[in-house]
Amino acid sequence: MRMPKFRGVKRWGTIISALLLSSILLAACGETSPSILNPQGPVASKEAGLFWFILVVATIVFVAVESVLIYSIVRFRERPNMPNPRQLHGNNTIELIWTIVPSLFLFAVLIGTIYTMFNLNSISGQGRIIDIKVVAHQWWWEFDYTNDNIVTADELVVPVGTVIRTTLASSNVIHSFWIPQITGKTDVVPGRANEKLFRADTPGTYLGICTEYCGLQHANMRFQLVVLPQASYVSWLHNQQSAAQTPTDPNATAGMKLFQGSCVACHGIVGVNLQPGGQQLTAQYGGGSATTLKGPNLTHFATRTTIAGLVLTWNPQSCVVGTDSSGKPAIQNPAACGLYKWLRDPQAVKPGNDMQIGKLSDTQIAQLIAYLESLQ
Repeated sequence: MRMPKFRGVKRWGTIISALLLSSILLAACGETSPSILNPQGPVASKEAGLFWFILVVATIVFVAVESVLIYSIVRFRERPNMPNPRQLHGNNTIELIWTIVPSLFLFAVLIGTIYTMFNLNSISGQGRIIDIKVVAHQWWWEFDYTNDNIVTADELVVPVGTVIRTTLASSNVIHSFWIPQITGKTDVVPGRANEKLFRADTPGTYLGICTEYCGLQHANMRFQLVVLPQASYVSWLHNQQSAAQTPTDPNATAGMKLFQGSCVACHGIVGVNLQPGGQQLTAQYGGGSATTLKGPNLTHFATRTTIAGLVLTWNPQSCVVGTDSSGKPAIQNPAACGLYKWLRDPQAVKPGNDMQIGKLSDTQIAQLIAYLESLQ
């Protein structure tokens, strides 16, 4: 018997198509992507345990069903000269089995899920609980350490082994707060304060993301969780609680004047236009709540390394302020300076964000960067 002419071609076409689809799926798995299967805290560990439990249950069901299916296909396949099988119109025993057994598996998953959910907040840690109000903006995160009188953005800094109690709020649309290796997802809903407890057990830097579509730059609404040893956290906290120092460098001084001229309309700095604690504007700038400011608090901006929801990174080594051929202040390596790119054209870097500024000269950008670098 001759084989159909194109059977081999179709077979290889199917194999190649399957490989291409698999490669697309695997392309989504980045080496630096955080994994829920690499937990670094008790909340994430409990959630990972639930995942493995459900996977084991699902695997048992899958193997059992597929085994019966394959056995039936082989055992009861049609053979030459085989009479028609006897027709069955119901089997109470079998029907009871395939109703009760799946129900038992589903109840096991339900009980495991409920048990995990009610135990997520049963965690303890070193020292006092740290309360942090997390505010979701479009598209960046603000962190208000309510008992310590500091406000920062993009980088959530916590001490290792301490319970963190976050109150989640949104100033615009629905977002979702998630740190895969530390804690699960919690929606951030306008007009409602959701609470999330977690503890990080290993010092390091962990990626946090928004998992609820919130507009054009949803994918670029990220933040870093920085977990410090206890002593390092205390030092960081004391530094953050101090007001910004008045610069002495001429370029930084000029940058401060630029900031006071227009940037204060959206950004706050304790010691410039904010009172201690960062919650109220100074009388010189009209007083009232600092929530009227659209942009992040920049009091100690130089202690952070990320900009605009982690779209860009920067550090003083990549943003060297020098002079150009005419002797004016200029960034020596603008192509490597994330802060220069942001101040040059924030809409090109992150379209649709709230930072609407006029065109700045290279001299003005260099002076602003010099000032921002002084905010240690």
